[in-house]
Amino acid sequence: MILVTGGAGYIGSHYVLQSSQAGAEIIVLDNMSYGHPEAVAPGVKLVVGEMGDRSLLDKLFSENEIEGVVHFAAFAYVGESVTDPRKYFKNNTVAALQVLDAMVDYGIKYFVFSSTCATYGNPLYIPMDEAHPQAPINPYGESKYFVERILEDYERAYGLKYTALRYFNASGADPQGRIGESHEPETHLIPLVLQVATGRRESIGVYGSDYDTPDGTCIRDYIHILDLARAHSLALDRLRSGADSAAYNLGTERGYSVREVIETCADVAGVPIKTIERPRRPGDPPRLIASSSKAQSELGWAPEYTELRSIVDTAWNWEVKRRY
Repeated sequence: MILVTGGAGYIGSHYVLQSSQAGAEIIVLDNMSYGHPEAVAPGVKLVVGEMGDRSLLDKLFSENEIEGVVHFAAFAYVGESVTDPRKYFKNNTVAALQVLDAMVDYGIKYFVFSSTCATYGNPLYIPMDEAHPQAPINPYGESKYFVERILEDYERAYGLKYTALRYFNASGADPQGRIGESHEPETHLIPLVLQVATGRRESIGVYGSDYDTPDGTCIRDYIHILDLARAHSLALDRLRSGADSAAYNLGTERGYSVREVIETCADVAGVPIKTIERPRRPGDPPRLIASSSKAQSELGWAPEYTELRSIVDTAWNWEVKRRY
């Protein structure tokens, strides 16, 4: 059995759906601050509660034969982490430590960690590989970086085996439209643009058009949510096989600009997208592109959704039939 923290959220719910359909037995723990109970796959047990609640963790670990934890639960708004850092360190770091302590006490050895490319900070080279220095520039990135450092120490001291998966830009939705991306507030570019297409939003801001890129706008590496979910399953399987702990980047090794995203969304939706040019945002690097060769060679993982259009198609299918 697998405990999935944050399994009612965007990325976690796609992992739960994919894994439960493959036969995995799962318990979801989510406090519902950003999760949606409707997003949890049918038949999967949902426990509403705090991952930092040690008495609840004791109950879950003592009453269930849990083999490993796949840990998605985290706050992930970069701007908010700057204005309210204690919220991020309490939840993303301290509460995660409670989970790790309970795992050690109950002898649970496998931990798959939803980390982020934000642990790297500003890129020193492109594409970014796992050897790139980790120097986060905001509390969100720091809160995840601290957990990675804790994991290294917990492996040495207690034998806890882990995999840290450093995402680039998660995007898209379940192709059948059963679940998808629904944040409040929404900050991700693709759903924001598609909300303009559906009339939920009047326009989309383009923050900076004078970067050193082909069309002057920022370039990012977009990875489909199902490719992310599959990487977690492969990471857990690798740990079960006795492999060493490791960290992996998850990206497509291909970048798309803000304008390319807007144009693709407009093409998929079949409507024009109103844009408003705005000043650059502080700290936005011109390019963020992953090197995922390590994940491909060691996990046997490769993204299936390699074209932006295929990612946007699934996001649009969800956007027009959103259920929550």
